[in-house]
Amino acid sequence: MKDEDLADYDLEISVLSPLQKISSTEEIEVGKHGLYIEKNFSRGVLLPQVAVEFGWDRETFLRQTCLKAGLKQEGWKEGTDIYIFSAEVFSEKDA
Repeated sequence: MKDEDLADYDLEISVLSPLQKISSTEEIEVGKHGLYIEKNFSRGVLLPQVAVEFGWDRETFLRQTCLKAGLKQEGWKEGTDIYIFSAEVFSEKDA
């Protein structure tokens, strides 16, 4: 690895809260919560900042987390366990 390879490198660490299983997707607050979706043997997780970076609404966030899990986009609508969590983000820029 060369120094120029690290020119645009930024280290970011997210410390996650414990997962909280939800009974309604209305509990999801975009920008505050990350998502962990589990259905059968498929699992996917997206951090809270991902939805903000892409400008997603709640439903898009759910769809994208399903895709990350290898499910169909609408997979969250039936037979899926959905968990929320928060994240405290630390970055080199903040140091």
